[in-house]
Amino acid sequence: MGARPPGTYDSPQFRDGLFHNRLPMSVVEPGSTGSMAAEWARRGDIGRPRGVVPLVTPQLPKRATDLAATWLGHATVLLEIGGHWVLTDPVWSERVSPSSAVGPRRNHPVPMPLTDLPPLSAVLISHDHYDHLDTVTIDRLVELQDAPFVVPLGISAHLRRWGVPENRIVELDWGQSHRVGDLTLTCTEARHFSGRGFVRNTTLWSSWVAAAGDRRVFFGGDTGYTPAFAEIGEEHGPFDLTVLPIGAYDRRWRDVHMDPAEAVQCHLDVQGETGGGAILPIHWATFDLAFHRWSAPADWVREEAAERGVVVALPRPGERFEVDPADPESVAGLPTTDWWTAASGRLATS
Repeated sequence: MGARPPGTYDSPQFRDGLFHNRLPMSVVEPGSTGSMAAEWARRGDIGRPRGVVPLVTPQLPKRATDLAATWLGHATVLLEIGGHWVLTDPVWSERVSPSSAVGPRRNHPVPMPLTDLPPLSAVLISHDHYDHLDTVTIDRLVELQDAPFVVPLGISAHLRRWGVPENRIVELDWGQSHRVGDLTLTCTEARHFSGRGFVRNTTLWSSWVAAAGDRRVFFGGDTGYTPAFAEIGEEHGPFDLTVLPIGAYDRRWRDVHMDPAEAVQCHLDVQGETGGGAILPIHWATFDLAFHRWSAPADWVREEAAERGVVVALPRPGERFEVDPADPESVAGLPTTDWWTAASGRLATS
């Protein structure tokens, strides 16, 4: 048999030249364009903090520990798992758009320069949207690191075009895994879409499972809620830590973006009957990508997690925390009550 033509894939997710979700979905609810335009015109500046988002200069150990995380903003997280450093969806640019002059810009700086990153075992990419796959950051990581870029199907075309060496690209379909020493990275299902510009869904989107020894982390990337989370939990869980998107939600695009309540449900789904573990919320506070108040996701996820008995960590950008699987409450000492309310210019509520 001959080689497959470029841009085609032997994948259950790929047909008619495009990737598809298992469940039907709409990126935006049909007929909602008018309501969105009207809401955008009257929303004001609620998507940006009135004050300064407090940053913490990461205090990293010389060697990666058994299980820890440092949220650097949006979906960029420096994970420590089984002695490995893993970086997710790295974005250091000021804006997330095709242009450095327009498009969503940061609400806060990245709390550490790329040059201060430790030696990575892998860079995980969830999909190719600009707020998750940043050309400038990828270019610098190629220069500064030796780690492979582990990506869903199709994204290798972007990376090759940007000059990433072929031997540093690992491209996977849902259900496939890659090993780096004793670290296993498994590409798992998400409910989303892809595209940079006007062409959509020529690359795949995913969540990820990182496992080393008896430590497990689930990285949700960017996704709507899906029953597949329970399947992921059955096969790969339970997890010591789930890293889940909670922001950029709206009822008009709920198929592709979870809200905080759905994120808590996702955590429970992937944990299965055992429960436990902790949530690190991501995909909020850094970029203004929806109509809700910039800090609303934190208030909502904290309330929802408390009601459902789930431990949630809401660190300041750059604030590292360790997770003790024997004591998930060990993350509860992080500031979870007032840093975002102070940055919003509101009175803190405890």
